[in-house]
Amino acid sequence: EIIIPKIASVSSYKPPFTLAQSNIEQLTKELFQHKISRLDRLLKVFENGEIKTRNFCVPPDWYREEHTFEERNELYIQLATEYSVEVIKKCLTNRSFLKEDISTEDIDAIFFISSTGISTPSIEARVMNILPFSNQLVRIPIWGLGCAGGASGISRAFDYCKAYPDAKVLVVCVELCSLTFQKEDYSKSNLVGASLFADGAACALVCGDNVEFGQDIAVPHIIGRGSKWMPDSEDVMGWDVKNSGLHVVFSKNIPVIISKWLGPFIHEFLNNHDVLPEQIVNFVAHPGGKKVLQAYEEALQLTSEHTNVSREILQANGNMSSPTVLYVLEQYMLKKNKQNTLGLLVALGPGFSGEVVLLEWRE
Repeated sequence: EIIIPKIASVSSYKPPFTLAQSNIEQLTKELFQHKISRLDRLLKVFENGEIKTRNFCVPPDWYREEHTFEERNELYIQLATEYSVEVIKKCLTNRSFLKEDISTEDIDAIFFISSTGISTPSIEARVMNILPFSNQLVRIPIWGLGCAGGASGISRAFDYCKAYPDAKVLVVCVELCSLTFQKEDYSKSNLVGASLFADGAACALVCGDNVEFGQDIAVPHIIGRGSKWMPDSEDVMGWDVKNSGLHVVFSKNIPVIISKWLGPFIHEFLNNHDVLPEQIVNFVAHPGGKKVLQAYEEALQLTSEHTNVSREILQANGNMSSPTVLYVLEQYMLKKNKQNTLGLLVALGPGFSGEVVLLEWRE
């Protein structure tokens, strides 16, 4: 018998401060005026990305002040804990997917995914002091996967549920990218980061084969997953950790890398599962940026229709790193999907690496 875990529910959270992209551009211009040559030309990246709004955990004035790494990180711990609590409660009571609430006490394991702050004990332990989880909950914090974290979290929860078919597992992704913003960093990487990244939190409930909720809608079942790593590519994306905090590393060749490297990885993966690319209906892609979505289309011969949901999430939220792909998944799960609809969940991140998950909607 093949064990096929499922994603029973998903939720996302909107941080309190929503800013129009044009306002963020103005703020960035004010902060970097006279510090970066040809600034106006470089600021075009704000419009070119086609992002409309982004949500942040701190108000705009916060960026005008100086902040130590310590101060940023304390804020990260406090807010990541708060947002995790919100998004977990939402996921376990989400009537779009669940007929009745699931108690946190019934959760067997929690994967906490983040890369934008440091905390020991990790955030999920702090959450356990607020929500009534079992004190025997298995804690699996995963740090450093960046944008790939959402897909990797789903993959690891799948692995866990294959080992424990009775398990109910939470995947919680929280990123507060805005707290890492460095106003003394005049690199192009930092400017691109300032035009793209935002804050967000999402949670998915992944359950083993033996768990029954009597859901009356088709939900994604996880058929398989694949990981791929690229040698000697540490400088493609990540953090430079300095005294002032985390400084974004963001190579301009990311779209080129995707169009060359992603195609073979995905085609080989689909081949191993006897699936043809044209059978994929729901393309659940982490929208790294506008060019990244175009690179997906080229590499996998997709139309812009396949990337529409990802594009809409990017336009309304920016790139929130790890949780973003779960925001996309939520939109696909809210659609009335027919039985046996196939989906592909994909995200890429530091390493440089990719994670892909094959989904099939079943009742």
